[in-house]
Amino acid sequence: MSRNSRRYLLPVALAAVLGMSACGGEDAGTDSGGTKLSGTIKVDGSSTVAPLSEAAAELFREENSGVQVTVGTSGTGGGFEKFCAGETDISDASRPIKDKEKAACEAKGIKFTEVQVANDALTVVVNKDNNWVDCLTVDHLKKMWDQGSTVKTWNQVDPKFPNEPLKLFGAGTDSGTFDYFTAEINGEEGRSRTDYNATEDDNVTVTGVSGTKGGLGYFGLSYFESNKSKLKAVKIDGGDGCVEASTKTAQDGTYTPLSRPLFVYPSAAALKRPEVEAYLKFYVDNASDIATQAQFVPMTDEQKTKSASLVDDLKKQAGS
Repeated sequence: MSRNSRRYLLPVALAAVLGMSACGGEDAGTDSGGTKLSGTIKVDGSSTVAPLSEAAAELFREENSGVQVTVGTSGTGGGFEKFCAGETDISDASRPIKDKEKAACEAKGIKFTEVQVANDALTVVVNKDNNWVDCLTVDHLKKMWDQGSTVKTWNQVDPKFPNEPLKLFGAGTDSGTFDYFTAEINGEEGRSRTDYNATEDDNVTVTGVSGTKGGLGYFGLSYFESNKSKLKAVKIDGGDGCVEASTKTAQDGTYTPLSRPLFVYPSAAALKRPEVEAYLKFYVDNASDIATQAQFVPMTDEQKTKSASLVDDLKKQAGS
């Protein structure tokens, strides 16, 4: 199933799960004062987080038909550019905001808060016909992906592997997934060889790896779960043995170093508008159900408590 397909089908599945309860215990479609909510909320950023934000938006609109929520996918970096220019209300991000992005926001007077909404486990995938590898070490991956790497065959990665051409597929440079993967595997954010098939569309990686015997790529766990009939996931050895990517291993911290949190960044100015405040609260209150249905990794109880507390604090700061 494609990411766009999941965006439209997920709200239908979630409706029954969530029971369509009113946000924050208030009457559906109204703010704390009983006024019917209306307006437009602009969300943009990470293509990884987009299915979560779109699902939350579709469900939120069921109770708030006067509110239009748009969710764009400019990538984490592209989303922050728009956000720090004051063009959006909320930025989706698959990594924490960078110092240079913070400076850009500060220069424009954009104040914000980081709110976690789910977890993810970057999953390394190979072709179904790959019968020589079930686990890769971080060193193996670095040999493949590091800046200046000239590795072109599997046996150059490890002599135990066959002399099969290695073809790499991965996230584009505007993606938070690219930033996270390169930092954890190559030791520096953005440090990567450039002669690979880069894309902001995970469907391209699925097609490339599934159609190439020696192919290898990476993306979020949800994308593997949606395409497991076409691909094979590889376990990762971060130093303590081979561990598979899963909800359990991402939450308990054993899937290292490729498990990560996923965020939304609301602006303080936007949160003064009741429709934005209501949408964010709805999103966080129902984050676990949304994450589970979307095949992401739900937050732990501790993470949920922290995010809920942040939203409550933001509500107070906005003068609600």
